[in-house]
Amino acid sequence: MITFTDIFKKSFLEGYANIELSAKQIVVVIGFAVLLGLYIYAVYRFMTKKTFYSKSFNASLVLMSVITAAIILTVQSSVVISLGMVGALSIVRFRTAVKDPMDLAFLFWSISVGIICGAGLVEIALILSVVATVVIYILDRIPVLKSPMILIVNSSQDADSSILEEVKKNSAYFEEKSRVLTNGTLELVYELRTKDVPALSKAVSAVSGVSSVSVLSHDGEVSF
Repeated sequence: MITFTDIFKKSFLEGYANIELSAKQIVVVIGFAVLLGLYIYAVYRFMTKKTFYSKSFNASLVLMSVITAAIILTVQSSVVISLGMVGALSIVRFRTAVKDPMDLAFLFWSISVGIICGAGLVEIALILSVVATVVIYILDRIPVLKSPMILIVNSSQDADSSILEEVKKNSAYFEEKSRVLTNGTLELVYELRTKDVPALSKAVSAVSGVSSVSVLSHDGEVSF
């Protein structure tokens, strides 16, 4: 006697019949995933502006494309394997934090290329890679407002007003960010913009009571 469960299983499996993939198709898909992964590797290498370039992260982008393409091919070949793989991947936990938003974009790009190649839509993956490269290049060339500099001054408490006068004279914009007074020693931190850093440093260090002057630049986000 055929039950409703048997009918449901039969219709489900027929709707998701196994797709026979030849060795040639698998090699072609994996090959395109490797090539596009290497392309992403080259784009990341030449366009990243990090002080410390991570070769291991860049290499992982290539592997991510290949592995994702292989997973998609496996999912297409058998519905049973696909369900098992979904369950297996659901327990994976990644502990590495991605701090740079651009790293996250490259990672998502690599995964997307793997998915698209695994689905057999290599043309879309090629177009995606070209468009992503052009967009990254254009956005990278757009000039942005230069980040303000950080001035750190250590001095005696009596030199406060004189330091402020020199900062006003030698900067187009300034804002006091920190003031620490310890046993008569004053530490001031200013956020400022100046066109002549040596002149600013020389003027502030010439103030009586100043023991040290430090000017730092940073590449953080600019606030308006």
